[in-house]
Amino acid sequence: MKYSILDLCPVPEGSTAADAMQNSADLAQHAERLGYHRYWMAEHHNMPGIASAATSVLLGHVAGKTSTIRVGAGGVMLPNHAPLTIAEHFGTLATLYGDRIDLGLGRAPGGDHAVWHAMRRGRSGEDNFPAEVLELMGYLGDVEAGAPVQAHPGQGTHVPLWILGSSLYGAQLAAHFGLPYAFASHFAPDALEDAVYIYRRDFKPSASLAAPKFMLAVNVIAADTDAEAHYLRTSVQQAFARLRSGMRGKLPRPVDDIDAEIGPALRRGVDQALRINATGAPETVRRQLAGLIEKYKPDELILTGQIHDHAARKRSFTIAAEAIDALESVQDVQLEGATSL
Repeated sequence: MKYSILDLCPVPEGSTAADAMQNSADLAQHAERLGYHRYWMAEHHNMPGIASAATSVLLGHVAGKTSTIRVGAGGVMLPNHAPLTIAEHFGTLATLYGDRIDLGLGRAPGGDHAVWHAMRRGRSGEDNFPAEVLELMGYLGDVEAGAPVQAHPGQGTHVPLWILGSSLYGAQLAAHFGLPYAFASHFAPDALEDAVYIYRRDFKPSASLAAPKFMLAVNVIAADTDAEAHYLRTSVQQAFARLRSGMRGKLPRPVDDIDAEIGPALRRGVDQALRINATGAPETVRRQLAGLIEKYKPDELILTGQIHDHAARKRSFTIAAEAIDALESVQDVQLEGATSL
């Protein structure tokens, strides 16, 4: 079970975007030491609490501060960009940092309607996502003789592509193209079961992937005690509640009483959206992650955690890595026991 990190480069209250970027590089180095497989960052716009809008630029910063961990987008919102531009960006990253660059592709604008309008100025409003994915694949693949446009750098780098989604559409597209699929279960889990079923059922092997490969996104807030973890979790609960209310801002400081802050009705809605999670002390997190793995049988986990204090966020990802490693050790012992019988 490979495990990875999705970092939104959060900007906590009382800090700056520059602080957030330094924290992301530090967290990536920490994740590399812990044995995390990938470090992904996501494209979001018009959000003061998220500093990863220029995703490929920030990925270059993180890749330059690390040496072995895979670095990539989780994801780039392809309809916001010309496929050639993204091929050149990630071809450049692959040229600089070798075969450890990933490119996850999303179909949403990464913001509200105003962002959609600003990012697509002068472009058609049509949904050409499948055609744009194919175009991008062509720019990253082998050089075709006579092609009128080529990506330099980009052509021949074969940067691995993932399809990201929170609906059945992405699952169907990933299955059709024979690409790995990551579901945004960390904030939009309603279609999770159906999407994974359709992806696995309809998957068509491709030149890059022989069998389905599914990544499950999980919110993880881990601490030394259950009480501390739930306290730390109030930051993301507040942030999600404010986003739903149209009040964007930096990542809030944790509070002692989340219901007093956002109200019990809104808190229940937020918790429903964030329900694919592991929150608590080390044993609690281990148990909850084991349950998610057993239920959804992912090929890989990608963990995300919006925590106001950077040291506490690093500690959370340390506990999560240790929990997954412990699960692997238990499975190995069980397998050895079964073999000896």
